Amino acid sequence: MARPLPPPPECANCGADIPPQAKSCPECGADERTGWRETDIYDGIDLPPEAWDEEPSAPLRDTRRDVGGLPWYWWATGLFLLVAIAMAFLGLR
Repeated sequence: MARPLPPPPECANCGADIPPQAKSCPECGADERTGWRETDIYDGIDLPPEAWDEEPSAPLRDTRRDVGGLPWYWWATGLFLLVAIAMAFLGLR
């Protein structure tokens, strides 16, 4: 069985100092199973500068169709049940 690699002095994921006999980074949890990468897995991704903006460029809209806090299908189900109960009560089957 291969011996695990010793941890690097500094975590490649978060930059925290790693103790010499540590099994994982005390800050982010990177461990020997990840291979103590010398680089982060996201290093090759070239994101546009807009990706680092704190606020989204356009406000997000809530597209759900809620009525009184409940989705429309629960209102439809309740209405159907009320009509069915009323018809059964009145004997209008």
